[in-house]
Amino acid sequence: MRLTALSGLGTKGPACFLLEIAGRRLMLDLGKGPDGDTLPDLTGVGPVDAILFSHGHADHTGGLPLAVRLGDPPLFAPEPAIALSRDPAMKTARPLAAFAQFGLPFDCGPAGHAPGACWMRIGGDGGMVYTGDVSAESTLYRGTLPPPARVMVFDASYGAADEPLADQVADLLTLAERPLLLPAPAGGRGLEMALAFRAAGHRVSICAAHRAVAGAMADRPDWLVPGGAGALGRLLAEAGTLTPDGPVSGVMVAAGPNAERDTAAALARRMIAEGSGRVVFTGHLARGTPAPGWVAAGSALFRRWNVHPTLSGLRDLFGAVRPAQAMPAFCAPEASAGLAAALGRPLVTTPEVVW
Repeated sequence: MRLTALSGLGTKGPACFLLEIAGRRLMLDLGKGPDGDTLPDLTGVGPVDAILFSHGHADHTGGLPLAVRLGDPPLFAPEPAIALSRDPAMKTARPLAAFAQFGLPFDCGPAGHAPGACWMRIGGDGGMVYTGDVSAESTLYRGTLPPPARVMVFDASYGAADEPLADQVADLLTLAERPLLLPAPAGGRGLEMALAFRAAGHRVSICAAHRAVAGAMADRPDWLVPGGAGALGRLLAEAGTLTPDGPVSGVMVAAGPNAERDTAAALARRMIAEGSGRVVFTGHLARGTPAPGWVAAGSALFRRWNVHPTLSGLRDLFGAVRPAQAMPAFCAPEASAGLAAALGRPLVTTPEVVW
């Protein structure tokens, strides 16, 4: 078996890994960004037998137009990611679980993080686990730990950081005494934040994109934590509808995680110009978007909301998978070195693993 990191090793870059196993060539994710339009370099890769997507975020799926260079192979993705996608090509994908019919030992399960996010194990105990993006702390999206495997490519986005989500939520709730805008991906932490503020008694408004995802996921309770579908139903009934030119009041959750587009962009620009409330970013500050500049200038705040594993979560993950070799994905080399020290074990730093 051979695993090659085409992109996603040593940087917060687009996810793209090539697994060669039992005469098959499988691509695990094919992303773009999250900084600008960065794409994986597929030079010399050639045809693959299938592309398996872990979830629907652009840094894992946005390179799909490159599939023609890979022989237009069949696509497999979690069912919610297919349902929520606006990409006609993704609409042709088969559910990820159906890859088990491909003739290779295959398991997959919910990974928290986002609607339909999945880890996958290919090749059984002697094969590999690919976590994609994973979070055991999600208060909405169901997550389970993968089974054992010889090799693991894992989400190391936060390095050795270990602040629990509960502490982050408590800190964020203190900022809601003024109008509060939370730009967030509709297919991600946005709904979790809306539910947390609603549960704390705050008046919450969500944009149309968040309403669409909430409706779709309320119809898919098996992908949610217990009670998640009911919580989304109540949110849809009780939350206000956020529009670009609407009033600035209460807690506002708007699509566009870096206020780079749509309702989040319009409201953030207006609020910063008028000084009419707080704009708080809670995820990766992507280069080429307004968010990093606004935070640097003090016009907006940054408060992390965990959607990737903490050090404690990674220890649980390693305890479940027990890999002989583990490749940290989506973090810089210095963060990887710090994580190796914190875990007390070596991590793979080269783009190829053969076993």
